Amino acid sequence: MTTLPRRAVLAAAGALALPAIARAQGAARLVVVGGGFGGASAASFARRRFPWLDVTLVEPQRAFVTCPYGNLVLAGERRIEQITHSYEGLRARGVRVVHDRALAVDPAARTVRLAGGDTLSYDRVILSPGIALRWGAIQGYDEAAAARMPHAWLPGDGTQTRTLRRMLEEMPDGGVVGIAIPDNPFRCPPGPYERISMIAHYLKRHKPRSKILALDAKEGFSKQPLFQDGWRALYGEMIEWVPASRDGKVTRVDPAGMVLETEFGTRHRVAVANVIPPQRAADIAAPFAAANGWVDVDPTTFEARLAPGVHVVGDANNGAPMPKSGYVANSTAKQAVASAAALLRGEAPPEPVYFNTCYSHVGQDYAISVVGVFRVGPRGIAEVPGAGGVSPRGDLPEQRRLEALHADSWYDSITRDMFA
Repeated sequence: MTTLPRRAVLAAAGALALPAIARAQGAARLVVVGGGFGGASAASFARRRFPWLDVTLVEPQRAFVTCPYGNLVLAGERRIEQITHSYEGLRARGVRVVHDRALAVDPAARTVRLAGGDTLSYDRVILSPGIALRWGAIQGYDEAAAARMPHAWLPGDGTQTRTLRRMLEEMPDGGVVGIAIPDNPFRCPPGPYERISMIAHYLKRHKPRSKILALDAKEGFSKQPLFQDGWRALYGEMIEWVPASRDGKVTRVDPAGMVLETEFGTRHRVAVANVIPPQRAADIAAPFAAANGWVDVDPTTFEARLAPGVHVVGDANNGAPMPKSGYVANSTAKQAVASAAALLRGEAPPEPVYFNTCYSHVGQDYAISVVGVFRVGPRGIAEVPGAGGVSPRGDLPEQRRLEALHADSWYDSITRDMFA
């Protein structure tokens, strides 16, 4: 992984060590790169809370298809159109939306270079570019292979989600759906297990003789007891989850033969393969990333350690122990904006409190959740003891039904916060 030359880092730090920006003419310029949960939240919040900021959002897609609730599309419980959101609401708030791809950030010159040839100047920049897939981390899995073994793990126009949905529809009853799950860290830790649940929901109704083989590079996963309780109650023996210790780590794929091969050489031939590969920060954030592929940030301002003035929010940063979730992206984006505004005024950034709420659908009218609250301590970000928790276990149909309703309300609320 490349890093900024030391001279560039020092130049950026020196430029930003000048007195706080007090622009004699015009507003301070905030450029936001990426229009997903972090970027759209940042742009919307900046305009609502700090109207003196001139806000530009750079995003190549004309509309945003959310990863949350994409698994319900696979189940037939939602349509792609229901999880697709326009940027017109942000424009109405006064955000300048530029549909182009940001190629590079120059922290010393304080500019963002776009694929279309333009260069945007900024006083502060917020990067929320999301993830890149580590093509080749699983032998044989590249962009061409993803056409046969879709990942459906990146927002975009919904093509990958549609492809996986179509494959499920075309699969004969009795077929095996293979799912390859990566080791931590990756986007949305409970996401693969909600996906298992929603595919099982579809199969139970339409292809009840089919099976799901979930091959996992880990020994455990988020909300595991709750998910497995739901799988047993709703789907019986339809789902087989294989941890790493039982040869669950997929190391090679054969798209032509629809084979998933595991660490110890076991070959699983499947009818449909969903391969979720290892991940890293998206390309534009890569120059500021550590050797592990994620950007180390200041826990209060979310400025990249290697690039003062460049705030990195959402999935691209190393915000552990906070998960890479939509709610965390929304929460940290607002803190990054508030910090940027304070620093532009020569003030101290506000003391942060970060929140995470993650709902997962396990079946129809059946959802579970986890909640976390985080503060910054002497050793960085830490979860506040006793402030969060997970859904209770047990035969609780009303609890599960209410959580499914709460999940729908959460989705509606956060997407309105981002885009309305």
